[in-house]
Amino acid sequence: MPANSSFTRRSFLGGGLAGAATLALAGCATSPIGAGLVGSKLNPEQLIFWNLFGGGDGSRMQTMEAGYRKTHGGAGSLQATVFTWGNPYYSKLTLATVGNQPPDVAISHLTRAKPLFDGDILEPITEADLASVGLSSSDFNAKSWAAQKTDGKNIAIPLDTHPLVMFFNADVCKKAGLLESDGKLKNLDGMDTFEAALAAVSKVTGGAAITYGNVAETATPWRVFTTLYHQIKGSTPFISNNGGKLTVNEDDFIEVTNRIQSWVKKGWLNKGLDYAGAESAMFAGKSGFYLEGEWEITVAQSVKGLKFGMVPVPTLFDVPAAQADSHTFVLPRKNRTPEQRKQAMNFIKSMLEQSYTWAQGGHVPAYLPTLDSDKYKKLEPQADYASAAKYAVYDDPAWYGGSGSTFENTVGAQLGLVQQLAITPQGALSAIKQQLKVYLNTPSPL
Repeated sequence: MPANSSFTRRSFLGGGLAGAATLALAGCATSPIGAGLVGSKLNPEQLIFWNLFGGGDGSRMQTMEAGYRKTHGGAGSLQATVFTWGNPYYSKLTLATVGNQPPDVAISHLTRAKPLFDGDILEPITEADLASVGLSSSDFNAKSWAAQKTDGKNIAIPLDTHPLVMFFNADVCKKAGLLESDGKLKNLDGMDTFEAALAAVSKVTGGAAITYGNVAETATPWRVFTTLYHQIKGSTPFISNNGGKLTVNEDDFIEVTNRIQSWVKKGWLNKGLDYAGAESAMFAGKSGFYLEGEWEITVAQSVKGLKFGMVPVPTLFDVPAAQADSHTFVLPRKNRTPEQRKQAMNFIKSMLEQSYTWAQGGHVPAYLPTLDSDKYKKLEPQADYASAAKYAVYDDPAWYGGSGSTFENTVGAQLGLVQQLAITPQGALSAIKQQLKVYLNTPSPL
């Protein structure tokens, strides 16, 4: 086994922890084990690509893969394998890499790429790599490009940004007097303006004005909280020092959670709904607004007769902010010839050039030639919330953090209880401190 792929504790934990405590995602599919796991003989001219996309995302990715095959040698030029979202995927990627049979290119959430890189699972992507296929850092959304940089190195190439957004039921909002003449939602920035809108919608529905899942669902309560928390000017990271220190501003935590509880007590926000129930309430006109990731656009578009729109989460405090992550392309560590390295970069470039196909599923393109194109600007409602990518807030780097992580599950569970009025904001903060203590006091094993 080559020296650069030796099976070390550092490399094993790099991916194992990256995939730990990840939530399952409905609609994702698993295909048979691909190259790299069973010692199968590889075709050196065939690019091996691993991803975790199912449902609508999976279908769009397959269309993009077909585009690559069409221009790069036909069916035999690409082997694409889909694994179950979360822990199984990241574990397989890690084990294949330390076993010296990784894919040539893989997908990783940006917040998961950092632990993988720290575990020596990923190779940095150089400026020369980018230039070899006509790319540069200026081709990408500045926020996502800056977020992927680790120790001054490029570790991933962003495909998209997927922020928390606000869906609205057009029929309900029209009755509440919240639509402009062109059918767009009026600007609801500012706490007083937003709460007045909630009150108006509540009169129309006779109940909830806004919903998001908080029962058997921990990610969304975290996404909503951290979006509002980072709208407060001067907000501090929730955790820092790679997850070794709790640095949340406790006054800001209490202010945001008190506000959320006040909405529940006034009947504007649901007290307890699961993911599907919160979504269905808005679709059925039982609420006017729904907070979730933009990927739910595909579901909304499938609801017969539903008139809806999507906008960035209104700025209720001082500055705009939206919790987000990004799907990125990464290069697992392996021995590559210069030709194979350029082949991998050509594949990534081909996918980026097809970003419009990807954007139809809701994700905001990170590739500026697509984001800034007239074609994308005419894509609605996708273009209506694209500005949220400019002020995306990524989860703080931590060996136990990232999308669907132990950190999100721990903190999100307490925030869900706050929304259910089962615990006070101060009680939630105390519980979070206690439950995170073991992680805060455990040095990163990477």
